[in-house]
Amino acid sequence: MSKSGVVVIGLGRFGGQVAESLTELGHEVLGIDENAEIVQKLSDVLTHVVQADSTDEEALRQIGVTEFSRAVVGIGTDIEASVLTVLALTELGVGEIWAKAISAKHGRILERVGARHVVFPESDMGVRVAHLVTGQLLDFIELDDGYAIAKVCPPDELIGKTLTQLGLRTKHGVTVVAVKRAGKEAETALPDTVIERGDTLIVSGPTKKVEQFGERRG
Repeated sequence: MSKSGVVVIGLGRFGGQVAESLTELGHEVLGIDENAEIVQKLSDVLTHVVQADSTDEEALRQIGVTEFSRAVVGIGTDIEASVLTVLALTELGVGEIWAKAISAKHGRILERVGARHVVFPESDMGVRVAHLVTGQLLDFIELDDGYAIAKVCPPDELIGKTLTQLGLRTKHGVTVVAVKRAGKEAETALPDTVIERGDTLIVSGPTKKVEQFGERRG
């Protein structure tokens, strides 16, 4: 195992998807679940997958969890198991822990026992869908600390101008990080990139600024 790998504990719908996505991205993944059927199902998908009680610190040590610096805890409905798992990982010295929470109170407890990042999948997806349903944004992801990334159709006022001419960071508080042309791969946005009709802009910035920019129509 290596420090570049990730431990994913709780391989249900959320944890399983995280583990599979990490594997597809080329990361070494150690998957852990107490359900033998789930472990068997994912044995051909993940780098390593083990059946174990994640609340047992010694069991995690024997599996080799101490060799990892990052972990994702996907346990949700069993709050006690979720909290004890995060605590065990903290005691074993895993520095970066992402943990799924099903309520604000659950999230606060996870933070107190060592989770650096608390994820609210249902709530986060609800926010994302709300943005997409309005038709203002093509995609929207809110990150930590009030920061967001979104795909936006450029309003008419941007067409035919370079990013330098537009000065979007100064005027609107957002940065265009990439531009995708129809039928082509997205390319890194440069100061002399000209916005064309039919482009898709990938923009980033404070959540409110991104929302406001996405609502603009020329």
